[in-house]
Amino acid sequence: MAKYKKKRARELQHDRFRDTTMSLLDQLGDALAGKGRTILYGLGGLLVLVVLVVGLVKWNARKSDEARQALGRAIDITTATISTTPAVGSAAITFTSEQERSKRAIEEFEKVAAKYGDPYRAEARYFIATNRLTIDRQKGMSELAQVSDSSVPEVAALAKFALAQANESDGKLAEAAQMYGDLARLNSSTVTPETANLRIAKVYEKQGKKKEAADILFSLVDASRKAKGKDDKPLPASSAAREAATELQKLDPDRFAQLPPEAPVI
Repeated sequence: MAKYKKKRARELQHDRFRDTTMSLLDQLGDALAGKGRTILYGLGGLLVLVVLVVGLVKWNARKSDEARQALGRAIDITTATISTTPAVGSAAITFTSEQERSKRAIEEFEKVAAKYGDPYRAEARYFIATNRLTIDRQKGMSELAQVSDSSVPEVAALAKFALAQANESDGKLAEAAQMYGDLARLNSSTVTPETANLRIAKVYEKQGKKKEAADILFSLVDASRKAKGKDDKPLPASSAAREAATELQKLDPDRFAQLPPEAPVI
């Protein structure tokens, strides 16, 4: 009953506000007469629309902040320390095994996926799938395949890359190479062509295709060392390009020697 009274009081206050507002509009409308009334109601409607839009933007901002915080808390769990002997007096979250940590992380990401829309739902589904790999590998890979079709491009690229890595570690090298190739052609900034091509080269190495691997590594490093920015100055090498150079030096020292010299870092 108390709740009903409070609710009803709010409704009545709202009615008084509406009646007062409309009365003022009517009075001003009479003063303006004719077209003045139409203009006045039009301005009043515009004002209401502006208030609604501002309110919606603020609400969306609050929900986004809330979603980011929830996602951040779940991600913290995935990076928590695994230890059978947690430090005495430490407030840090610790787990006794990777499986225990993954189960707890999945629970938190499932809350995010259930409560918020994209891109947060898609990100949560990606993390659920990657954590699932340590508990139920087949189900995790199935979930990654689903997320790789996400309408959020960044998340879709990450899911495909994780699925390719899982296939590579499982010895499914042909499937992995095909997925890495798809990612290289996608030209995504999330999983760059350099990163994807580096993985293809490593898969080729595992398949015994050393020449093909060396060709990819050489092209990757050569392009990186010749790349220049808008100011015509050399661009710094990415981590993928640096790793590719190290791999090529080990795999084929003669091809490595043919590379242009690395530009000095300014």
